[in-house]
Amino acid sequence: QVQLVESGGGLVQVGGSLRLSCAAAAGAIFSYGMGWFRQAPGKEREFVAAISWTGASGSTAYADSVKGRFIISRDDTKNTVALQMNSLKPEDTAVYYCAAARYGHSQSGRDRYEYWGQGTQVTVSS
Repeated sequence: QVQLVESGGGLVQVGGSLRLSCAAAAGAIFSYGMGWFRQAPGKEREFVAAISWTGASGSTAYADSVKGRFIISRDDTKNTVALQMNSLKPEDTAVYYCAAARYGHSQSGRDRYEYWGQGTQVTVSS
């Protein structure tokens, strides 16, 4: 079992950057595909980015809305996954969640993820 804890959220101006981190408080993530999702008020939780488990070469995938601005990475030695967010827009405002899927590839479907963190708030002000 994996317990995930997100950090790094906050308030940032349009065009700014934030780096989110997801740490495994329990369990090791090397055999898990990791994903970031977000949920804005009144909206469904949506896919943001994903990275495959280490044995699948760490391939990545991104939602079209963040491609070229966000970068997902993992450091299995530190048991963490990061989401570097650049050129932030007001529409990026949401609660961001980290998720883990055993032997997962860079997948976007929520149903494939077994473990979820509690989320961290990102607010982009204009």
